[in-house]
Amino acid sequence: MKSKLKQNRINTFVACVILTIISICCIIPFLLLVIGSFTDNNVIINEGYSFFPSKWSAAAYVYLSKDFEAMVNAYLVTVFTTVFGTSLGLLISSMLAYGLAHNNLKGSRILNFLVLFTILFNGGLVPTYLMYTQLFRIKNTIWAQVFPSLLVNGFNVMLLRSYFRTNIPQELYEAARIDGASEGRIFFKICLPLSRPILATVGLMQGLAYWNSWLNGLYYLSDTKYYNVQNVLNRLLLDIRYLKSGFFGDMAGEMLATMPTDSVIMAIAVVGVVPMLFIYPFFQKYYVKGITLGGVKG
Repeated sequence: MKSKLKQNRINTFVACVILTIISICCIIPFLLLVIGSFTDNNVIINEGYSFFPSKWSAAAYVYLSKDFEAMVNAYLVTVFTTVFGTSLGLLISSMLAYGLAHNNLKGSRILNFLVLFTILFNGGLVPTYLMYTQLFRIKNTIWAQVFPSLLVNGFNVMLLRSYFRTNIPQELYEAARIDGASEGRIFFKICLPLSRPILATVGLMQGLAYWNSWLNGLYYLSDTKYYNVQNVLNRLLLDIRYLKSGFFGDMAGEMLATMPTDSVIMAIAVVGVVPMLFIYPFFQKYYVKGITLGGVKG
């Protein structure tokens, strides 16, 4: 008994050491990213990136704040698309998964096949673009940031379906039906309240996808007022690269001389990722539990 207890302590200690090393390896690059964004640009050019720069500077963030109105608008667009898109996507995905979780649903095998098919194959970029621009007419509208590709994901539907099927007792459904509850009432009053871990997990994944999405803006938007944070930051990054290419000659050299190019690139990454870092800890416990339970084969 003592030897087994000792072995468990050793295993726990080794696991903690390994996880600590992995955590440090994840934190150090991000820490260097933040420090680089507050490092003087000339120091980066002459000395490279360092955890202890010889000169600090907030010039990169001052440069980003010059277009303050565009950044505020981009954040508002990002928050709206993330909240609305995630909420609507969760509702549609969970409703579809609820139906697929019941084997007595007519055509459930066909629907399961169609959902699985969308995970493996898609129609391609050109047909997708034509469908959204000519049929749904979302080009240069706020809905271009919401509907394409991220609204419903087949993998998320399968996670939800597995959770509904294996972690919610079927007897609860049957008891509710005997009491005369409709399927809608069962779904909203029984199924969803008992599915908070998997809903938080899928919601976090969808929210991250919306927050980090920039391809939708690239494909479907030419009006900058509908740009999200990633689109604005990507545009700034492309502007810096064009100036560095020397295409504009002496004018580019003069602009680069007064622009903190390298530190701005670091600041762009920080501005894009920091908000989600503050949100993730609130969902972490649900995320881990949801992935574990939702991943059980149904």
